[in-house]
Amino acid sequence: MIIKQLAKEFQLKESQVKSTVELIDEGNTIPFIARYRKEITGGLSDEVLRDLHERLIYLRNLEGRKEEVIRLIDEQGKLTEELREEILAAEVLQRIEDLYRPYRPKRRTRATIAKEKGLEPLAELIIKQELLSGDIEELAKPFINEELEVHTIEDALNGAKDIIAEMVSDDAEYREKIRELNMKKAVVHSEAVDPEEKTVYEMYYSFSEAVNKIANHRILALNRGEKEKKLKIKLNSPDEEITQFLMSAVVTNKKAITTEVLVEAVDDAYKRLIAPSIEREIRNILTERAEEEAIKVFGKNTKPLLLVPPVKNVRVLAIDPSFRTGCKLAVLDETGKLLDYATIYPNEPQNKVEEAKKVMKALIEKYDIDVIPIGNGTASRETELLVADMIKEIKKTLYYTIVSEAGASVYSASKLATEEYPDIDVSIRGAISIGRRLQDPLAELVKIDPKSIGVGQYQHDLNQGKLGETLKNVVEDCVNSVGVDLNTATPSLLQYVSGISYAVAKNIVKHREDHGKYKARGQLKEIKRLGDKVFQQCAGFLRISDGENPLDNTAVHPESYEITMQLIEKLGYTTDDIRNGQLRNIEDRIMEYGGKNAKGISSQIKLLAEELQVGELTLKDIIEELKKPGRDPREEMPKPIFRSDVLKMEDLKLDMIMTGTVRNVVDFGAFVDIGVKQDGLVHISQLSDKFVKNPMSVVSVGDEVKVKIIGLDIERGKISLSMRNL
Repeated sequence: MIIKQLAKEFQLKESQVKSTVELIDEGNTIPFIARYRKEITGGLSDEVLRDLHERLIYLRNLEGRKEEVIRLIDEQGKLTEELREEILAAEVLQRIEDLYRPYRPKRRTRATIAKEKGLEPLAELIIKQELLSGDIEELAKPFINEELEVHTIEDALNGAKDIIAEMVSDDAEYREKIRELNMKKAVVHSEAVDPEEKTVYEMYYSFSEAVNKIANHRILALNRGEKEKKLKIKLNSPDEEITQFLMSAVVTNKKAITTEVLVEAVDDAYKRLIAPSIEREIRNILTERAEEEAIKVFGKNTKPLLLVPPVKNVRVLAIDPSFRTGCKLAVLDETGKLLDYATIYPNEPQNKVEEAKKVMKALIEKYDIDVIPIGNGTASRETELLVADMIKEIKKTLYYTIVSEAGASVYSASKLATEEYPDIDVSIRGAISIGRRLQDPLAELVKIDPKSIGVGQYQHDLNQGKLGETLKNVVEDCVNSVGVDLNTATPSLLQYVSGISYAVAKNIVKHREDHGKYKARGQLKEIKRLGDKVFQQCAGFLRISDGENPLDNTAVHPESYEITMQLIEKLGYTTDDIRNGQLRNIEDRIMEYGGKNAKGISSQIKLLAEELQVGELTLKDIIEELKKPGRDPREEMPKPIFRSDVLKMEDLKLDMIMTGTVRNVVDFGAFVDIGVKQDGLVHISQLSDKFVKNPMSVVSVGDEVKVKIIGLDIERGKISLSMRNL
C-alpha cells in the first residue's frame, strides 16, 4: 500500500521504490544510497531520496495511527465496519483525528455533565426531529430530576442543547467541510495592540489577506508580532455560509416541535465549539506550511554557503571587528594553524588608527600575509576603511575580503572551541574562526550549530526539531559530496560523514594521533566501534591524498577497486597513471578500446559495463573519478570577491551597475553584498525579466551577480537593486 502510494506520488516504478525502501530499512545512509547504489534506486538524487524517506516516515506514522485509533474505538465497543473502513481510507492525519474525535476521552465538558444528569435521551429525541405536534416543554418535563440537579424544564433543554452542540462539533464530515470553506474564503486580519507604538510590525497594524493567498513570510511575521504582544490576530471566517451549511445539514425537518431548540444548539455548536477550534487548526495549518517552506529555504541557502570554495595555500590576517572592545587579529598559516594574535583599537572610542596600522603592518611583514578576511558584524565597514587605507601604504600586493561572521561568537564560547584552544581568549577564537572560514569554509562551519550560520528567515521561530534535522541533512550531503581528508579532518567534520557517529569520529582522530597518518582506507577497520557496516557506509567519502593506493584519493568505493583495476588494465593504464593524473583522456582510450565498431562513448561504456559485470551508472561514476582524482566539487562554485579598496554608501549613484555576492535568499527576493555597509535588496519583481515565482529558481547564496542600483535611501541605509535587463 505505502510502496504503491510513494510510487504514484514520486512518479517512480513500484519496484524502484520497493528496493529503495529496503536499502533505507537495512540502515544505509542517504548519501551512501545516492552515491553507491544508483543501480538499485535508478539514480535517484540525495534530495529525492530525502523527500521519499520523509514521506515514508509520514505514511508509516499514518498507518500506525490508524491501527491505534481502530484499537482505541474497538476497546470502547463502538467500532463499526463502516467506521473501520473510513479510518483505513484516510489519507491524512487530520482526517483520522476528525473520525476519532467523538470517541476521544474528554475532560468534563458541559455535554458530559448533561449526560451524567440523564439528558442524553432528550437530546436524541430533539435531534431525531420526528415530533410534529405537542409541546417541547412537555417533552422535556420527564427529565426534571432534583437529585441530578435538573431543576427546571429550562435546565433539561439547556443540557440537551449542550449534548447536541458537542455531537455537531465532533462530526468529522462537518468539520472537514468547515475547514475547507475557511481555507477557501477566510481572511487573516491583524491589528496593533498599541497603535501609537513604533515597531517593525507597523505594516501589519491594520492588515488583511485571504487565507488562500497569504505569503509564508507574512504568516511567520504575524506569528512573531503576536508572540511579542505587538499584534492581535483574528481569522475572519465566512460565518454566514458556514452557519447556513450546518443548519441545512442538521435541521432537516423545520415542522418539528424541536426545531427552535435544535437551531439554538447548532448555533452554539458553531460559535462556542467549532469556530475557535477550527481557527486554531487553520492557524496551525498556515504556520506548518510557512515553517516547512522556511526550513526548505534555510536548507537551500545553507548548502551553497557551506560549499563556498576554500581559498587554499594562503596566509591570512583575520580580523573580528569591534568598537569599544577593539578589533581582534589572528594570524593563520596555510593549514589554518594559529601563528600569532593581537588586539587593536582603531575605532570609537579610542580611535588609535595609526597604532592599529603599525601593528597590522608588522604582522603582515613578519608572516608574509596574502589575504585579510574581515568579519561582517559590528564595525565591519569602519574596519574595512582602515584596512583599505593601510593597503595603499604598503608595497606588497594584498587583498581583503568580507566574511560572514554569523555564529562565530557561538563557536567561540562553545565546548569545542575550548577543547581546540584552551589557552586562547574567547574573543580571539572568533577571529580564528573568521580566518578559517576563508581557508576552508565547510570544515569550519560544521563546528557551528547550523541555525546560527545566518541565512534563512525566522529560524528561531521555527520548529527546532524539524529545522535541526533538515540542516543536519544539508551538512551531511555537503560533507559527503566534497569528501573528507582522513589525515586532517577534525571530529566535528568527520561526524557528518556517512555512517560515522561523533564517538567513532573521535576514535578515528585518536588512532591518527597515536599511530600517525593513515596510509590506506582499510586501516579504518582497526578502529574501535567501526565495524564492517560503518566501513561500507563511510569508506568512499574519506580521502587519503598520499596513500598507498591512489584510489583512496577518489570517491571510488573500496567495493569497486577490483573492477576499477580491471578497467585500468584493459585500457593500458597503471596505478601510477592514476596517481599522476594521467587519465584525463580516459574516454578517448575507451573509444580506442572499442575499435572500429565503437559507436559513441555511451554505448562503449554500456559494453564495458557488461564486460566487467558492473552497473553502467557505477562505471560512469568510476570513470569520472579517474579523470580527476582528488577533485573538489567546490571548485565549480562562485569564489569570494577580493578587494583592495573600499566603497562608501555616499559613492553610490542611481543606475550604477555593480558586481555583488548573494548573501541571503528569502521569499520576497535576495540580499546582495555590493561592498558597502548595507546589503542591497533585489526584490522578487526585479530578479528577472520573466515572472519569478520562487527567488531560488534564479539565485543562490554565494552567487556572483550583476546588479543595477534603482533606489537609494542613504539616511535609512536602504539600497534597492535590480537584475533586470542586465
